[in-house]
Amino acid sequence: MEEELVVVLGQDEPATRQRLSPGRLVREIWREITFGVGTWGALRPLITALLALVPFLFLGQHFNREHRRGIEWGFLQIPLAFTIVLWVGLYVWSIFDAWRDAVAFMANRQVQS
Repeated sequence: MEEELVVVLGQDEPATRQRLSPGRLVREIWREITFGVGTWGALRPLITALLALVPFLFLGQHFNREHRRGIEWGFLQIPLAFTIVLWVGLYVWSIFDAWRDAVAFMANRQVQS
C-alpha cells in the first residue's frame, strides 16, 4: 500500500533581468507609499481625522457615511455638554462667590473699625 508521490518542478530558466523604467519605479514607490489603495485611499483617513477634529458635529462619522452613529453621538453629547456647562458655571460662580465674600469681609471690617 505504499504510494509514491512524485513532484515535478518546471525547468529553471535563467533569470532574465527586467529593465526597470523610471515610470515603473515611480509607480511602484507610489504603490508602496499609499499601501496599494491609491491616493484617495491613503488620504481618506487623514481627511476623516481632520473633519473629526471639528467639535460637536461628528463630521468624521458623517464623512464615513455612518450618519446614524454621528446623530446618536450628537444626542449623547447633550448631557455631557450640560455637565461641562454646569462645571464651568460652577467654576465661574465659585470665583465670583469668593470675590463677593472677600468684598463683604472687607466691608464688615471697615464698619467695625
